[in-house]
Amino acid sequence: MKYNFYAGPAILPREVLEEASQAVLEFSGMGLSLLEISHRSKEFIAVMDEAVALVKELLHVSDDYAVLFLGGGASTQFAMGPMNLLDNSAKAAYTDTGTWASKAIKDAKLYGQVDVIASSKDKNYSYIPKGYTLDSSYSYLHITSNNTIFGTQYRQFPEVGVPLVCDMSSDIFSRTFDINKFDLIYAGAQKNMGPAGATLVIIKKSALGKVTREIPAMLDYTNHIESESMYNTPPVFSVYVSMLNLRWIKNMGGVVAIQKLNEDKAALLYNEITRNTLFYSPTQEEDRSFMNICFLLHNKDLEKEFLSECKKAGCVGLEGHRSVGGFRASVYNAMSIAGVQVLVDVMQEFEKTKS
Repeated sequence: MKYNFYAGPAILPREVLEEASQAVLEFSGMGLSLLEISHRSKEFIAVMDEAVALVKELLHVSDDYAVLFLGGGASTQFAMGPMNLLDNSAKAAYTDTGTWASKAIKDAKLYGQVDVIASSKDKNYSYIPKGYTLDSSYSYLHITSNNTIFGTQYRQFPEVGVPLVCDMSSDIFSRTFDINKFDLIYAGAQKNMGPAGATLVIIKKSALGKVTREIPAMLDYTNHIESESMYNTPPVFSVYVSMLNLRWIKNMGGVVAIQKLNEDKAALLYNEITRNTLFYSPTQEEDRSFMNICFLLHNKDLEKEFLSECKKAGCVGLEGHRSVGGFRASVYNAMSIAGVQVLVDVMQEFEKTKS
């Protein structure tokens, strides 16, 4: 048995994969594969409608917001967000907490003034900066809720008195939060929501229509809202699997239940990292991610041997990103606590043989 700790594309529930595989062969009694039906067929429109409805239900999204399933990944949103929200003469605030935040900052600078009001780059992004204040002249503050590469996460979202924009690609649907604090949330599907290909966008309708620039049609949120995510052909399969996965989250007890499971998994692994004499965490304790758990060996010479023992036990995808090194265990929603326990068992056995 394999335990998938890859950072993404990430683990999906077995039952979701099984149902999705059937739809590839034949979907909804149509005699056709899901991959070859019209995105404007009543069968797929029902899929899109259910996916949107599940997002609204699970995250308590009101009618003040539009829910969109788009292509292009979260990286397209680095430009699409400021293109729609940041006027040429206006300014936006950004926090720099890692690689993806840095990329978002770079793109936003094409559309207006960008002030990096806080950064954790000084300590290799090992913490979440806090204690900053903003004046009301900013169009919004952009943050990245969870940093997959460096293993940090906003445990509480900042209260700064300006609209909040957030890249939630790697922790959306993993914990509860107040949607009403945000003007824009975007997330690539391939962590907790579904397979790569779809991007979820939740946008407050009242935030739109305030920029003076001409926006290309495909990058204008209003076009996608008016066409209900059908302005062009959507990523059909990714939306469908995301819908199945959102059903699974609902059947598991919703986001509240998923959050409890995620907290238990993270506690199990972090407690072992702290207890084990061979390992340590490079991240500040109060900012440690529940999704991407980074840890290192005091003796780097043992890294290959430890990874070999992990693979023997079926634990795959544990290599750390080159920016941090060591190991990274991504414990997204579909990872079981039993899978985390297998990794902990390997760590304990490795300590016995190497101490």
